[in-house]
Amino acid sequence: MKHITFEDKKVYPSKVVCVGRNYKKHIQELKNENPEEIVLFIKPNSSISEDIYKPEKPCRYEGEISLIFEKGQPVGVGFGIDLTLVEEQNRLKQKGLPWEKAKAFDRSAIFSKFIRISPDMVESLRLELWINGDLKQSGSVRDMIYSPDQLLKEAKKYFSFYDYDILMCGTPEGVGSFNRGDIFEGKIFLENLFLTGGKWKVK
Repeated sequence: MKHITFEDKKVYPSKVVCVGRNYKKHIQELKNENPEEIVLFIKPNSSISEDIYKPEKPCRYEGEISLIFEKGQPVGVGFGIDLTLVEEQNRLKQKGLPWEKAKAFDRSAIFSKFIRISPDMVESLRLELWINGDLKQSGSVRDMIYSPDQLLKEAKKYFSFYDYDILMCGTPEGVGSFNRGDIFEGKIFLENLFLTGGKWKVK
């Protein structure tokens, strides 16, 4: 089982529940339609990684506010990177097939360390993703179409949340391709107070 780090200890999520199309400007940049309902998909435990590996196929990064759960409630936050095999996803979508090959592959979910937060802090969270010293993505919970509370209520209709499962809340605009050797730095803030983050060199 793959682990993440929460409060300086290793924990083992059973799954990562992900949200698609949750920022309006991101929907526009990919020329997608606005969702009529919350878009959910799952990455398995095997997708979790502490490092970023560049796949052979064309791949896109997506930085996300990621919440970790205990007893069905969000208790921690970390920075997450959702990797997408772009051409594979487009091919599958055109055929009306599931996305797993493009979204749930090994090492497609990269996470920083998670720190504990209280539920009332969630609405004030925001993220920044820097690549090679340039700010590529910036977004907050307030920019989301659906709040984390709405996402959780919808997800719980279909999935059980076990301790240390993760909810990735969607990505803001600014997604793109990357190369081996690129330096990623993801940051999570409470308003302007830095909480946690990670720095990775793409392998």
